[in-house]
Amino acid sequence: MAYIEHSSGVTAGASGARVQDYVALLKPRVMSLVVFTALVGLLLAPGGVNPVVGAIAILCIAVGAGASGALNMWYDSDIDAVMSRTVNRPIPAGRMERDHALALGLVLSAFSVSLLGLATNWLAAALLAFTIFFYAVVYTMWLKRSTPQNIVIGGAAGAFPPMVGWAAVTGTVSLESVLLFAIIFLWTPPHFWALALYKQSDYGAAGIPMLPNVAGNAATKLQILLYSVILVTVSLVPVAIGFMGPVYGTAALAMGAGFLVLALRLFGTRDDKAMRKAGRTLFAYSLSYLFVIFCALLADRIVFMAGWL
Repeated sequence: MAYIEHSSGVTAGASGARVQDYVALLKPRVMSLVVFTALVGLLLAPGGVNPVVGAIAILCIAVGAGASGALNMWYDSDIDAVMSRTVNRPIPAGRMERDHALALGLVLSAFSVSLLGLATNWLAAALLAFTIFFYAVVYTMWLKRSTPQNIVIGGAAGAFPPMVGWAAVTGTVSLESVLLFAIIFLWTPPHFWALALYKQSDYGAAGIPMLPNVAGNAATKLQILLYSVILVTVSLVPVAIGFMGPVYGTAALAMGAGFLVLALRLFGTRDDKAMRKAGRTLFAYSLSYLFVIFCALLADRIVFMAGWL
């Protein structure tokens, strides 16, 4: 398969850019997930944090996520222009110049990292800087166009926020924060490969070597099932080590069982129509799964602190 090389051919007049286009550059949906998981990491961290400092930390993480999104849209404007789900983004739609996205991404990156370091500690700032670099450079500029394992390795970028939130409070990286990282990291491949199964024509047109386009549907379904099993297993480790209690454990078991059932159903499909439908269902469920798992982490801590169990 011939893959698209990056091109700077997508340009637009700055006069067409609107406020909502600059907001779109920050990928607000992705930012909301980043903010939520980072908040959970911050609230679970031992010792607590001043509410004002905590709010500044979450703001910095949100801005850093937005900076990553802007840099991603700057670099990927060529392939965004040929994919149905991204063609209306500000740059490929012709409402914004690529250089404006680059400038915004760089300024927000410097601002978020500097402020986080000054407000909390420089380990948290370093982790945020590495997260932005990993997403914008390692994933977007290198892995995404070069290997079908792009989302496996690149998924680390989306898994760092709770670790950043934890470090903002404690100034350390601990086993507990690594487990929060691991849950998101292992969730990412089945989540995005399920999407790729019913959007593979888009990825093929853009020349992105997603697993279904390179290894085929059967191999992708098997990988989704294997990662789902590992994900559910790792999600129970916080209970096994005493970090979480029965509230989280019950939610992790229930949601994990649902994830495995849908992954098995997808694995067992025999025709493309059934596969696409099952892939879409698993993709939608995976969004709820991660949200519920992180809500359960907070709920378990609240119940423990209140002495209800």
